[in-house]
Amino acid sequence: MNLDKILKEVQKPARYVGAEYNSVHKELAEVYIRFAFCFPDVYEIGMSHLGIKILYHLLNEQKDIYCERVFAPWVDMEEKMRAENIPLFSIETRTPVADFDIIGFTLQYEMSYTNIINMLDLSGIAPLREDRTEDDPFVYAGGPCAYNPEPLADIMDFFMIGESEEQIIEVMDAYRKWKQSGRPKRAFLEDIVSIRGIYVPEFYDVSYNEDGTIKEMKPNHPKAPARVQKQYVRDMDAVYYPDNIIVPNMEIVHDRITLELFRGCIRGCRFCQAGMIYRPVREKSPKRLLALAEKLIDNTGYEEISMSSLSTSDYTGLEELTEGLLELTVDKKINLSLPSLRIDSFSMDLMQKVQKVRKSGLTFAPEAGSQRMRDVINKGVTEEDLMRSVSLAFAGGYSGVKLYFMIGLPTETKEDVQAIAHLAEKVVRAYKETPKHLRNKGLRVTVSASSFVPKPFTPFQWAAQDDIETLRDKQHWIKDEIHDKAIVYNWHEAQLSVLEGVFARGDRRLAKVLLRAQKLGVRFDAWHECFQYDLWMETFRSEGIDPDFYNRRERSYEEILPWEIIDPGVSRAFLERENEKAKRGELTTNCRDKCSGCGVKQFGGGGVCD
Repeated sequence: MNLDKILKEVQKPARYVGAEYNSVHKELAEVYIRFAFCFPDVYEIGMSHLGIKILYHLLNEQKDIYCERVFAPWVDMEEKMRAENIPLFSIETRTPVADFDIIGFTLQYEMSYTNIINMLDLSGIAPLREDRTEDDPFVYAGGPCAYNPEPLADIMDFFMIGESEEQIIEVMDAYRKWKQSGRPKRAFLEDIVSIRGIYVPEFYDVSYNEDGTIKEMKPNHPKAPARVQKQYVRDMDAVYYPDNIIVPNMEIVHDRITLELFRGCIRGCRFCQAGMIYRPVREKSPKRLLALAEKLIDNTGYEEISMSSLSTSDYTGLEELTEGLLELTVDKKINLSLPSLRIDSFSMDLMQKVQKVRKSGLTFAPEAGSQRMRDVINKGVTEEDLMRSVSLAFAGGYSGVKLYFMIGLPTETKEDVQAIAHLAEKVVRAYKETPKHLRNKGLRVTVSASSFVPKPFTPFQWAAQDDIETLRDKQHWIKDEIHDKAIVYNWHEAQLSVLEGVFARGDRRLAKVLLRAQKLGVRFDAWHECFQYDLWMETFRSEGIDPDFYNRRERSYEEILPWEIIDPGVSRAFLERENEKAKRGELTTNCRDKCSGCGVKQFGGGGVCD
């Protein structure tokens, strides 16, 4: 392998060398199962992901399993590897990926799917499942995008649906027994299909109506369940969490300790897939989190701790936790970061705590500019909440605020979109009304507007998505209404959002589109410099597939949706009710105040549903 020579010729060679502090190294002679954890993006993105940190250390605590990491090589590295015939390799031992027993991909973003196919191709492994042999590794995927597995159904041997800390050990136990037995690969899939959360695509048949919609999805194997129930952790204090995470040798996107406060969300925002699929809310205790924080500080040397959740201020033990963390961190000059703060929960006390060591930026997510739209999406916050929060921040010495919004939401009007700019102007006014002796100079209000993408298992899963021209019009409506120089306005590429919508709600017929796109050179779509919309459109035309079928039409409640082979716990009836309430602009109260009957309680409960 001419790897050392190549590394001198590429950008950021630290992406490929490994040997970081707290990385795991084992004697290969003592290992029975070799597992390649593949992240379909570059190292600095993958190493910022919490899931890879948890599963990497969990698997490596099993004596006879060696989990190694594999990341998508950047375009310069890929070019060198193909020129030198170097297959894709792990960064721990530089072992070719094809030599592993199991290859696991995490699906965090739909526009990484061509990277997955490219990584398999770089490994010398046939991307299509039916083209692989008995000697090839098993290839599977998990993560939030796996809740609609169908676009990758012809690629993957199986999927893990839900939270896999417990599930993955059960699968590894089954693999160990299967490997010892010498039976064919299909036997292993038959062994694991009865494990909760395992979806084996080849055990299901799909037929279509003349209009292209799904006629039927049904099992073709007696062991395969009619619907695959997600796996989820019931006791967050008992579940595995590493206290010795890897410290990268280069800067990554989120280079810090991450404390996961809880999973799920009580709020029920109608656009938010995570808030639905991760139900019910299950918290870690402050005692458990403080013990983890102390060990992670000692074992990593990091100077920042971030609290991870879908809505940090909804954590019931936040006051106790922040007080305890300050005792651990202030003298050591370790910063506390609290992302995902709700506008209606921001307080002077909380602000003073998060700036004890240093003042970091504040981010709020009103999501919509008008109250009407905030009610449609069930955000549950008001303009008064935002003004109170930013006024507190400005009086406390903050001069930078980021505001996140979405455009393209169902029922949205021009006035709703323009209200985003008007709300930002009101934030500027709140700054100017703050006494000069309290506020800092250099006001900067950053407005970011992403384009709404309907996602599976949300109340908006039936909605039509705005087309590119409409989204661009809406982006300019905001721009034209912003007149203050203190406001910085950013927006997302509409073409990318529309493509994301295709694969978010696509079916297994899209696999051929992904395969052809990869052959044409499509990869790293999330990176502006690599995104090639024209190649995508050429691919759809050549495969005879109309992307508008997947995202431009309103779907009826009678239609069978590709992802409904999965059971996330949240019922279809609940999602239909929420969709109708959205059309009427009616709010649904949060789970702690009143149960909304989403179905998770009957599914198994846990957490706030107990």
